[in-house]
Amino acid sequence: MARQINVALIGNPNTGKTSVFNRLTGLNQKVGNYPGITVEKKQGLCKLDRGLKAHIIDLPGTYSLNASSVDENVVIELLLNKNDKDFPDVAVVVADIENLKRNLLLFTQIKDLGIPAVLAINMADRMKRKAISLDIDALEQKLETKIALVSSRKNEGFDNLKELITNYSLLSTKPCLNASRIAPEYFERLRKAFPNQELYKLWLVITQDVNFGTLTRNELKGVTGFQTESKSNLKRLQQKETIVRYQFINGVLKDTLTVDTANAKDFRSRMDRILTHKVWGYVIFFAILMLIFQAIFDWSSYPMDFIDNTFASFSEWIKNSLPPGDFTNLIAEGIIPGIGGIVIFIPQIAFLFLFISILEETGYMSRVVFLMDRIMRRFGLSGKSVVPLVSGTACAIPAIMATRNIENWKERLITILVTPFTTCSARLPVYLIIIALVIPDERVLGIFSLQGITLMIMYLIGFGAAIGSAWLLDKFLKIPGRSFFVIEMPNYKIPLPKNVLITVVEKTKSFVLGAGKIILAISIILWVLASYGPGDFNNAEEIVTAESSGQNLTQEEIDTKIASFKLENSYIGMMGKGIEPAVRPLGYDWKIGIAIVSSFAAREVFVGTLATIYSVGSEEEETIKNRMAAETNPVLGTPLFNFASGVSLLLFYAFAMQCMSTLAIVKRETNSWKWPTYQLFIMSGIAYVLALAAYQLLK
Repeated sequence: MARQINVALIGNPNTGKTSVFNRLTGLNQKVGNYPGITVEKKQGLCKLDRGLKAHIIDLPGTYSLNASSVDENVVIELLLNKNDKDFPDVAVVVADIENLKRNLLLFTQIKDLGIPAVLAINMADRMKRKAISLDIDALEQKLETKIALVSSRKNEGFDNLKELITNYSLLSTKPCLNASRIAPEYFERLRKAFPNQELYKLWLVITQDVNFGTLTRNELKGVTGFQTESKSNLKRLQQKETIVRYQFINGVLKDTLTVDTANAKDFRSRMDRILTHKVWGYVIFFAILMLIFQAIFDWSSYPMDFIDNTFASFSEWIKNSLPPGDFTNLIAEGIIPGIGGIVIFIPQIAFLFLFISILEETGYMSRVVFLMDRIMRRFGLSGKSVVPLVSGTACAIPAIMATRNIENWKERLITILVTPFTTCSARLPVYLIIIALVIPDERVLGIFSLQGITLMIMYLIGFGAAIGSAWLLDKFLKIPGRSFFVIEMPNYKIPLPKNVLITVVEKTKSFVLGAGKIILAISIILWVLASYGPGDFNNAEEIVTAESSGQNLTQEEIDTKIASFKLENSYIGMMGKGIEPAVRPLGYDWKIGIAIVSSFAAREVFVGTLATIYSVGSEEEETIKNRMAAETNPVLGTPLFNFASGVSLLLFYAFAMQCMSTLAIVKRETNSWKWPTYQLFIMSGIAYVLALAAYQLLK
């Protein structure tokens, strides 16, 4: 059996750490969350020499071991806790050749922890173009380590890196410098108070809210002969430590690194002047958004239609091939449509993360965040919130997944909670048919369609609701902390196809496996509720046949009436009847009540449900429209779908949380059922109140 070692991949953001991880592991990786928190955990396997395997953990990017966020705490707590199953046998610190000075701060801290460390200097292919030369041998001697010069783009230097990882036991664990010289007397007191603890680990526990082993920060208080420093003094010592480390790094690089600045090209500054311009920056950004919408709405429609038709055909084939009965119906009407309801999202998710990955790989996404931060911050959001809110117009599921790059928990949580307000493509079938029923097909100024304007207003209402609710949540959500906006502008790069492919595959797989299980389970439950019922449900054929005698109906029309009768008398039909007193003040009848309950699975189910309820064999929109237009209110005798009830229904679907897959993703991203439960009841409550007010005022 092959022996396995733990390898921690550590580095500053934008050093190409993920590219190194992808080169080492390929598709042999998985993504999850660290226990108890929502920070993403990437890990994979890499085969080394002599039958050795490396379990590689891609830790969140961090600038130093002085943590300022949840993801940075993850790095420190792992490096301090030798009892953790993922504690590294060797750390690979990834540095960027153009930012070596800043990257080495983290490297010197890790060396002080006594962990064998390899320095992987990435983007070596840029050295010639940037006129950079580096004396590797001298740098290895001064840092007491081994160095691998790698290029993720050209796949160079990775054999050497793997060899260094294999021979990790030969690496020196000697610190680069003596950090205790920043306050010799203080550190001497520490050493005497805790003679069995490693000094630098002890210092990290004192200065930050982290734990390791059996010693916690609280246990430091009250120890004989030891007195903890004030927070202000600890902060001052931290700053002094950073200065001392940079003094050491400056001395090292002075003898080993040379940069011919006269020959270095300044492409980045020229691009930044255009892409972050106060006018042209926004124009370019919105042009890119138009391209993304084009892809998500148009390009994805072809594979989505193919998937939809394939699963429908497969379901029909199952019905015709297997013996009739409940088991066949469960597979054909419950399980296969349930799986299809998961798989049909894949093209949208794949296209969305394709574009997000390309924008991130090129370095452009940081410029977008910089542009939008000033606007979004007024409403309690981060500049990074703009990506999920824009993505939400296609589908809230990948949009909520895209909030992972928002570091501040409060801003990320607010973004997750408000993103479902944006009008997603699943609402379109509902909007289109209701608007066609209640809004006249007329033109304003002879040019603009009144129905088109109404549809645009629905999109504006959704975005306005998201921004407004974000502002309220920012005021009332009692979560401490508000981040200062600090973002690094990375160099522009041509995207690595392998990185883009792995991102698309991993994000898509994460959705299918994560939310898919919940979606499938609820789909089966809905099928059971619609396929069984008490009393008259079991005698539907006899009852409908008797009622239809003498009406000269075709067999297809009789079958449709039987299906409608069964649905009305099924358990889900009883639920619709049960909630009718609650929905009648909104202008709805029990049939719309069933459609609302059914569309909890997905909003677009609304149209299909009404097609069955209204005894329509064909699902063509015009046929449904004619039948729905002919429906009357049994109490008032007026058309059921009039302007008042139509506007009420539009507002209900604009605000209600009618999407179980979104709730599943919110649960997964927040690691709790509390927030999706709040979303479900608060959004549905807002939807009910606004729909009620609209109908009562307009009827």
